[in-house]
Amino acid sequence: MRPLRSLLLYMAAILLGAALVAPWLYWLAQWAGSHSSIFTRLSTQPFHRYIDRALLGLALLGLWPFLRSIGVDSWAAVGLVKPSGNWGRLAAGFALGFASLAGVALLAFAGGVRTLKADTTASEVFGKLLSAGLTAVVVALLEELLFRGALFGALRKVHGWTTALLVSSGVYALVHFFQKPAEPAQVIWSSGVEMLPRMLRGFLEIEMLVPAFFNLFLAGMILALAYERTGNLYLSIGLHAGWIFWLKFYGAVTVAAAQASAIPWLWGSGKLIDGWLALALLLPMLMALWHFPLKKYTLAHVP
Repeated sequence: MRPLRSLLLYMAAILLGAALVAPWLYWLAQWAGSHSSIFTRLSTQPFHRYIDRALLGLALLGLWPFLRSIGVDSWAAVGLVKPSGNWGRLAAGFALGFASLAGVALLAFAGGVRTLKADTTASEVFGKLLSAGLTAVVVALLEELLFRGALFGALRKVHGWTTALLVSSGVYALVHFFQKPAEPAQVIWSSGVEMLPRMLRGFLEIEMLVPAFFNLFLAGMILALAYERTGNLYLSIGLHAGWIFWLKFYGAVTVAAAQASAIPWLWGSGKLIDGWLALALLLPMLMALWHFPLKKYTLAHVP
């Protein structure tokens, strides 16, 4: 099956499946919370969180069938080779990703547009660090396998380098514009399906697309180039994990200062990547990787 068509079917199945599964997860959490205080916090989570978790769970369950559908028969074929000799690339990627968005965060602090949440305790900060770290590992690994290892690698074999870079980066950017809609008054079996159109409204709001789309498009190109230049996903996974860590941690422990609303287009919000400042820092990374010496290797063939 053509890689792009296979990816679209995979994503459609995940979206619909998550919409149908989320109400059952919500009801299970409510039942568990009513029977044990251990699950009280879980049972008080908003409904959209159950959709998010269902999306991630189904994405993980469907990953291998999706890879098989595009002719992948091993993890090495999508860039996930044995880690021996690649720990340095993983660490270097994480350090670069961490430092790049740390620069955006520090400039936002220096400009007085973001500040730490005053009521955050040390234990809460530690919890946010742990949560951000776990999220970074899972999301970076999953998205790099999907968008760089599978989609970029398969498109490169079928359509060539330029098409693969542009299409995979464009798809990667677009899937990040799901909104968090208002919670339903009552959760019924169709609540998830009813929320899907509202989650997709972000694709129609120009103020959300610009400059965030350009930033994510550049990020996709950087990650694809990291795969192209090294022949495996370790540098890409490290970069991505460093970015995700900052996105999650920064948004969890900071709030906008009073004057921040005057120039959100420059600094961005708590997402860090929706301002022009992030674009200015991503461009040099793209240029550096573009001129990075190409290793002599052959990307694994994906029919």
